[in-house]
Amino acid sequence: MIFCTIGTQAPFDRMLKIIDEIAPLIDEEVIAQVYKTDVKLKNIRTVDFLSPTEFNEIFNSARLIVAHAGMGTIISALVRQKPIIIFPRIASLGEHRNEHQLATAEKMKALGYVYVAQNADELKDLILKKDLVPLHKIKDYASESLINELKSVIG
Repeated sequence: MIFCTIGTQAPFDRMLKIIDEIAPLIDEEVIAQVYKTDVKLKNIRTVDFLSPTEFNEIFNSARLIVAHAGMGTIISALVRQKPIIIFPRIASLGEHRNEHQLATAEKMKALGYVYVAQNADELKDLILKKDLVPLHKIKDYASESLINELKSVIG
C-alpha cells in the first residue's frame, strides 16, 4: 500500500491530482490523507481526518510514503525506516506562504535522506519503481553526544 499525506494545514490539490492519475498504473492500494479539497479523485481512497492511532496504523502498514515536504512526515518515515518521496509545495503556485518546502526538499535530498520529485513526471517515475528502499534511518531519541553537548551548554 502507498500512503500519501499532505499535512493538515492546507489543500494540496496539485499533488492529489497527479497521484490520482498515476494510481491506475499501480497494482496496489493508494490511500491519501486529504484536507479540504474539492477535487474529485477517482482512483485513490481518501480520508479527510485520521486520528493519531489511525494515522500510525496506515503509516506503519504502507510500503511507500508520498508526502509534502513537512518535517513531521519526513522524520516519521526516517524513524520507521519507510521509503519516502517528497513532493514540495510551491508558494508561487499558491500552495504555501513561502518556499521553505523547496528548501527542505533540497536539503533532505542533498543529505541523501529522501527521494524528491519536483514535477509530475519525476513523481510518476519514482512511484512506479518497486525497489525503493529507505535511504536513511534516524533514532526516535537524541544521541548521547547531542544530549551531553546540550548539558554542557546549559551547564
